[in-house]
Amino acid sequence: MTDLYDRHRAVLPDWLALYYERPMELTHGEGRHVWGADGRKYLDFFGGILTTMTAHALPEVTKAVSEQAGRIIHSSTLYLNRPMVELAERIAALSGIPDARVFFTTSGTEANDAALLLATAHRRSNQILAMRNSYHGRSFTTVGITGNQSWSPTSLSPLQTLYVHGGVRSRGPYAGLSDAEFTAACVADLRDMLGQSRGGVAALIAEPVQGVGGFTSPPDGLYAAFREVLDEHGILWIADEVQTGWGRTGDHFWGWQAHAQHGPPDILTFAKGIGNGMSVGGVVARAEVMNSLDANSISTFGGSPVTMAAGLANLTYLLEHDLQGNARRVGGLLIERLRAICAQLPAVREVRGRGLMIGIELIEPGTDRPNPQAAAAVLEAAREGGLLIGKGGGHDTSVLRVAPPLSLTVAEAEEGAAILERALHSA
Repeated sequence: MTDLYDRHRAVLPDWLALYYERPMELTHGEGRHVWGADGRKYLDFFGGILTTMTAHALPEVTKAVSEQAGRIIHSSTLYLNRPMVELAERIAALSGIPDARVFFTTSGTEANDAALLLATAHRRSNQILAMRNSYHGRSFTTVGITGNQSWSPTSLSPLQTLYVHGGVRSRGPYAGLSDAEFTAACVADLRDMLGQSRGGVAALIAEPVQGVGGFTSPPDGLYAAFREVLDEHGILWIADEVQTGWGRTGDHFWGWQAHAQHGPPDILTFAKGIGNGMSVGGVVARAEVMNSLDANSISTFGGSPVTMAAGLANLTYLLEHDLQGNARRVGGLLIERLRAICAQLPAVREVRGRGLMIGIELIEPGTDRPNPQAAAAVLEAAREGGLLIGKGGGHDTSVLRVAPPLSLTVAEAEEGAAILERALHSA
């Protein structure tokens, strides 16, 4: 592994982050497990950053990819593409957006970038509302709206971004308020922010559950309350479902459905889990918005026949096996188990999340200060115990991120919780 690590450092950017003091190579996977180059087996509770959504080496997806690759791998969007049309039809119907149109990309970053293009073109404005502590990708436009300095390497942007309160429930100036008071305060902040902006703001972009930010979220209904204000001004709502989509939260198929009192978003972005590891992202928008571009456009790799075949097979498996229901049931057991484990640990501030999207925030004992060193130590200890997890959390990376494939079994949840318990006690 040292040789591969040395080669990695010699040809790849210094800023390309790697987990662990001794970075590891994964050689293969099956179900909820992966194997390292050293031959050791690990229980995977991070799924390639929430991307291996159903299972590693899922036979239905593997077969669909293989069969499509044997016919034709690539054509571009300049030709009719049956798998792309079929997947678009299914996603449009599932999106909840009326008269929906779907545009496929190769990543969540590209999906959010396209959504920003649509919103700013439709509204003829480059002003964007974004949430504090947010993350939306690594392109020039998405970095410019990311409210998290750890993932925003430049302040330059083609957009004017105005940051709104509300994405983080348990920290910040409104943390001590009740849910209703918190929502009212955030709405008042939004109104105040709009009173300071000049011209028409294009859109609000928000993750229903902030991913990189540490799986934090507002009270249910906050974005519906925002929507009332946005509608007064004609401002679009973009729901970034790159991490929350496809039933991961258990309670809902989309994260926006926890805020559905005033209907679906104008634009929805997705990626990660739908391809189960294949490069699939996309944008769903009502036709009026999607069709507002007045210049030609194509996608060379978005909607590839192979990735579309994977997405179709993966979505079919997800729905036929009720993986949303499994995320709700097994995720509910797992989060309660983790809360019981952490209840007596002074280094744990909060266990939060829903479904199979769980965050454990670590602090310096006796304080409210984030403890990124402890998070790094638990990540290492979990690996030594045979469990792979992630980390994130605002500006400090002090949150352990637990997001297994949605087919996780009760026995695997118990096994992972036991390993994590030992890691938390040892770090």
